[in-house]
Amino acid sequence: MSAQRPPEIDTSRPHPARMWNYWIGGKDYYEIDRQVGEQVAAAFPSVGDVARHSRVTLGRMVRHLAEREGVRQFLDIGTGLPTHDNTHEVAQRAAPESRVVYVDNDPLVLVHARALLTGRPEGRTDYIECDVRDPGRILAEAARTLDFDRPIGLILFGIMGNVVDDGEAHAIVRRLLDALVPGSFMAFNDGTGVVDQKGREEAIRIAVEQGSTPYVVRTPEQIAEFFAGLELLEPGVVSTSRWRPEAVPFGMPDTVDAACGLARKP
Repeated sequence: MSAQRPPEIDTSRPHPARMWNYWIGGKDYYEIDRQVGEQVAAAFPSVGDVARHSRVTLGRMVRHLAEREGVRQFLDIGTGLPTHDNTHEVAQRAAPESRVVYVDNDPLVLVHARALLTGRPEGRTDYIECDVRDPGRILAEAARTLDFDRPIGLILFGIMGNVVDDGEAHAIVRRLLDALVPGSFMAFNDGTGVVDQKGREEAIRIAVEQGSTPYVVRTPEQIAEFFAGLELLEPGVVSTSRWRPEAVPFGMPDTVDAACGLARKP
């Protein structure tokens, strides 16, 4: 892990990564995250389903890239706190030599980075404390671990909603994609408001009022625009719960207020 300054954690304000950890049943959050997380869940009851489906769908996409597409490098921006089946665990289970770079701006993630970095000895993992709004620095530091002359799986799960300006968000994604060679992939997932728009809007208002990061929901059609110029894999941009779900006796899972897709750079 690269040298980092000692993190300063503000335990008086909620942070999206820690609330997300609370919603998926983790243990790495503070009292303020639990309190605001419960308020958000009261206004938007399906937030836990969104979080859990987003997590397992990320695993399915990483597994597909490692097993079926031969991807051996991953840049996971907005990784959140370590939990079960982190990106490097899924990738290195399929291909032990996989290299993974995590990026997040929550100092608590830095505290837990050593847990993230206990990957397979054949591969390599690293962690960068950086905001997604600084793609130049992300790319420069990631190049210490990843070979940008070879395909990379770019992961943007639940992060671009924190960039509320559409123009800035698209510019960031384009800057990241431009640095990748053909044959690379982008896995993208973000929140929508098509299932429970009022609940989602109230949840965002509560979180921001309590000091959390602003967040904007985009329609599935707007999320699809981030894939411009890429080749979307089936089934395209869909509700996150319905991206190649595991076969179960109960049929297709219900839709959730998030949309995702996986695409190849031609």
